[in-house]
Amino acid sequence: MSRSPEPGGRVAVVTGAARGLGAELARLLAARGMRVALLGRERATLAAVAVALRTESHVVEVDVTDDAAMGRAAEEVTRSLGAPSVVIANAGVAEGGPFETSDPAVWRRVVEVNLVGSAVTARAFLPGLRATGGYFLQVASTAAFGAAPMMSAYCASKAGAEAFARSLRAEVAHLGVGVGVAYLHWTDTDMVRDVDRHAVLRELRGHMPAPARRVYPVERVASWLVRGVERRRASVYAPPWLRLAQAGRPFFPVAVDLLSRRELPRLLAEHPFEQTGLLGTGGLIEEKLLDRSGTPGMPRPVRGHPEP
Repeated sequence: MSRSPEPGGRVAVVTGAARGLGAELARLLAARGMRVALLGRERATLAAVAVALRTESHVVEVDVTDDAAMGRAAEEVTRSLGAPSVVIANAGVAEGGPFETSDPAVWRRVVEVNLVGSAVTARAFLPGLRATGGYFLQVASTAAFGAAPMMSAYCASKAGAEAFARSLRAEVAHLGVGVGVAYLHWTDTDMVRDVDRHAVLRELRGHMPAPARRVYPVERVASWLVRGVERRRASVYAPPWLRLAQAGRPFFPVAVDLLSRRELPRLLAEHPFEQTGLLGTGGLIEEKLLDRSGTPGMPRPVRGHPEP
């Protein structure tokens, strides 16, 4: 099967496109001449991003974990813009806090959005990707390298998303569909800024080596990802030096365990740590929409108080 021409005139789909990395990905893809479909939970915010694009675009308000709704979204995008050549599963949420006292519904929601939502996205758009010989990019994280304490749902979901994408890659390669995994480190989004409001999470990050705790501008991270899309990379690293970290993956759990044994008792004694709830502006919107929909078993979580 022949591949679509690179990259102008094609159709790209970005989930979680209302702000942050998703919005910047949409802008960069549009700047390269692609027609862009923006998917997410906030129609007005998505529409504001779409208006600023200098290309044809289409907005779909949808929950990426809803199989039927995502199927309809894929049909709508194809009717409006054409079959997608690029699909980026970027939608994601996070929460922090001790696993034992975590709200089961909030914990489950993180896994549903980050892992199940990515699989639902792939299932909905695979027919279009087969038709175009396209490329699916799964946004993962260095959390897939080494799981961190107090972020169990996020780490589990991102490790699962990596494994899902790798499995899918082997399954669809003979169909001419490429699948990549994007490994992101600290990116300057509202979710990461919300992490730093909580002393335990902030100080745990502060104990990382200097290069590993650096926060990267969302524009740079998006540019690294778009370069990977253009080259149909199996692995995309943002920042690029993360490819060197792959060799160290067997040692990361040992390092995390040693750091946690030494530092967590002290940190938790100094800063009693409540559950953060869903982090970032997107998390707040997610909570409001869940409250409004009356979703059973999903009470609004109580956020921990930010430390001075």
